[in-house]
Amino acid sequence: MSPIVRSATEPVEPTLGVGRISKSESEQADFVVVANRLPVQHSVSQGNDEWRPSPGGLVSALTAVLQNHDGLWIGWLGGSEHGEPPMDYEGIRLRAVAISPEEYADFYLGFSNATLWPLYHDAIRAPTFHRHWWHTYQDINMRYASAAAESVAEGGTVWIHDYQLQLVPNMLRTLRPDVRIGFFLHIPFPPSELFMQLPWRKEILTGLLGADLIGFQVPHMASNFSRIARRLLGATGTDSVLTYAGRTIRIGAFPITVDTAQITSLAADPKIRERAREIRRDLGNPEVVLLGVDRLDYTKGIQQRIRAINELYADGTLSGGTHVMVQVAVPSRESDAHYDLERHNLEQVVSEMNGDHGLVGSPVIHYLHQNLPFEELLALYLAADVMLVTPFRDGMNLVAKEYVACRTELTGKLVLSEFAGAASELRGAFMVNPHDLDGIKEAVCLALKAGPKEAKARMSRMRRKTMRRDVFDWAQSFLAALQQGNASRPSAGAESPDPST
Repeated sequence: MSPIVRSATEPVEPTLGVGRISKSESEQADFVVVANRLPVQHSVSQGNDEWRPSPGGLVSALTAVLQNHDGLWIGWLGGSEHGEPPMDYEGIRLRAVAISPEEYADFYLGFSNATLWPLYHDAIRAPTFHRHWWHTYQDINMRYASAAAESVAEGGTVWIHDYQLQLVPNMLRTLRPDVRIGFFLHIPFPPSELFMQLPWRKEILTGLLGADLIGFQVPHMASNFSRIARRLLGATGTDSVLTYAGRTIRIGAFPITVDTAQITSLAADPKIRERAREIRRDLGNPEVVLLGVDRLDYTKGIQQRIRAINELYADGTLSGGTHVMVQVAVPSRESDAHYDLERHNLEQVVSEMNGDHGLVGSPVIHYLHQNLPFEELLALYLAADVMLVTPFRDGMNLVAKEYVACRTELTGKLVLSEFAGAASELRGAFMVNPHDLDGIKEAVCLALKAGPKEAKARMSRMRRKTMRRDVFDWAQSFLAALQQGNASRPSAGAESPDPST
């Protein structure tokens, strides 16, 4: 990135509730990340309290960028029972935004996850619209914007992330017109027929248009946004460049990916490979292991997937002892009653499947509702012959890419929803419409029947695409496009160029 020059500036006075106010110029950062959560989580190891980085490639990628630019990360801690997080962690500065339990209920469980989340995921479940949720969403977004305005140096760069903070770009633009602002949406952006349901649709669009660069996972999501902005706000331009309120805003597709080097290194670790063999032994050494790994969420299509597998057992295509399925459902939003119901319904489907087709000491599906260490997930990926990734809608889905990245021997088969963002890249997968039970069954059968030569060709094709760029390239390509300003215009119809090439 281009060097950014600091100079004295009077920081904006914050709204109430912002933690750890930094008012001196020396405490400001040239580069600031703003996300719903901080990149650390509390844990207890051998009786000692400690802070550890949150799991995931995104945290790793952004941490690396922040370390290189003496950056600062603004976010919510996630709970106050463990006190304040460290002010510095692994070379980056942290600033906590305070959110009360009541605000959490309205801002996060309410507007973010009962209004925006279902609406942006094809309204698989009907979104709920409450004015008091919206008002809290506005208040919390202003709290983040104020924290960013105080924390960024003059002429600095702020990168805002995801659907919880869609108002922050324009709020920050008003407070600090001197800074460069990027926004990336990690989940899908819906077509106009759905987005138009939102009572505060113009406010959301205006909020996003405060950014200089708005990034989406895939081109058609970028196009969805640009078309709606032109229709509702009178913005002018194309799918990739808009003019609004006297400013030029660029829109592009920046498909996120995984830390390929880390995954391939761990996949070659003898301990992890032995653990994969041990998993197969624990499963009874079946001929075929089918695997699903998902966050427990109704958008992931887990119940539909298991019903399809259940029917394959019922019609004799699959048989106990020969074919075994493992389903990992990572706990999610456990304070939300709707997710408790989702867990209950999923566990009922699993129980029925084992009741109908399992044997004593030999269930046909092994179900885990828990967080697993990444090394254990990789061992599961290596143990699986068929990976099932069948969300009803997903911005990207990195599980699919993790599975492909670890299959260094070009074995394994991927059944993938055509409604996952990853489907536009992983063309070697067995594609499926996740709403179609017969289609899921057919895709699984095709995967089972595919011989080693076909499987190798498909996996080789997917690995070439996946290994071309990693999550660090993704972060750098977005930031390079943001710094280039109007001289670079990422196309909504293609990936942005990799600055390293």
